[in-house]
Amino acid sequence: MHFASDNSGPASPEILAALGAANSGYAMGYGADDEMAQVTARIRDIFEAPEAAVYLVATGTAANVLALSTLTQPWQTIFCTGPAHINMDECNAPEFYAGGAKLTLVTKEDKMTPASLRAAIEGEETRGVHGPQRGPVSITQVTEFGTVYSQEELRALCDVAKSYGLPVHLDGARFANALVSLGCTPAEMTWKAGVDAVSFGGTKNGCMGVEAVIFFDPSKAQEFEYRRKRGAHLFSKHRYLSAQMLAYLTDDLWLRNARTANTKAARLAEGLRAAGADFSHDPQANMIFAALPRATHQKLFDAGAVYHLWDGDLDGPADETVTARFVCDWSIGDDQIEGFLNLL
Repeated sequence: MHFASDNSGPASPEILAALGAANSGYAMGYGADDEMAQVTARIRDIFEAPEAAVYLVATGTAANVLALSTLTQPWQTIFCTGPAHINMDECNAPEFYAGGAKLTLVTKEDKMTPASLRAAIEGEETRGVHGPQRGPVSITQVTEFGTVYSQEELRALCDVAKSYGLPVHLDGARFANALVSLGCTPAEMTWKAGVDAVSFGGTKNGCMGVEAVIFFDPSKAQEFEYRRKRGAHLFSKHRYLSAQMLAYLTDDLWLRNARTANTKAARLAEGLRAAGADFSHDPQANMIFAALPRATHQKLFDAGAVYHLWDGDLDGPADETVTARFVCDWSIGDDQIEGFLNLL
């Protein structure tokens, strides 16, 4: 009954098999391996972007901050939501890698709106050389609260950014989960909506540790390569990143894993709702925020359930509700979910 994070689950057998297969003989380093050429071709095909520049790194933070630093000048600010991973969970890495560029929080909510984004943009670049200049917009998809921007919402936000001449970055740590939730194509969720760069996640969805950075404008490629090397994120034995991503994209493993995780989360949400849980956000992918009585949490923890309390702890009145975060990954079994729900 492990619902703590999709980082906590195992790697898919296909990923481990690919790593084993790659671990034979010799291969050119630093991204010159044959597998990387196949990864680039596959991603270009999947995204309908034949000129896209494609790179691999090992962590989501590296993907985000290297992509954003390529799009940002040190005197600029990056627009994002308060709960965004780049604001809450990356230890000021965006500011560090972007040479001191700051973050401007558009909203405290999980989603920014065209109105809130426009207001935040208008609020910057108002003091000449004395204040930060406007920089890229970073959108998280799936959001940190488990919601998903619709295609219309993405287009509207990109339209606002473009009206000020600002690039758009998509933090897609859970890209596949969002895609299967929307039922659209990768191109429709990215460059066709106006997105310039994507952090395309693999680690949370069955890989051992690999993320892709995709620039739809190849003119950004050389600068990214310099930043990746200077930032110590260029793997010498790169084939072990390439092998993971290639297996991830083969036979739609990335989509199958995401569909499984989303389906399991939907079943968990259904059971929580039937048990009277209150939802702080409408679950749309593989992450759920639901409130249960403190006594129920204690019972679940005592039975071995693993998840995170979000707005309280186990100390206090037994009947008081406490919100928790539940995340399903590709490997979660029906027996775990049913066992959990039977305890409610």
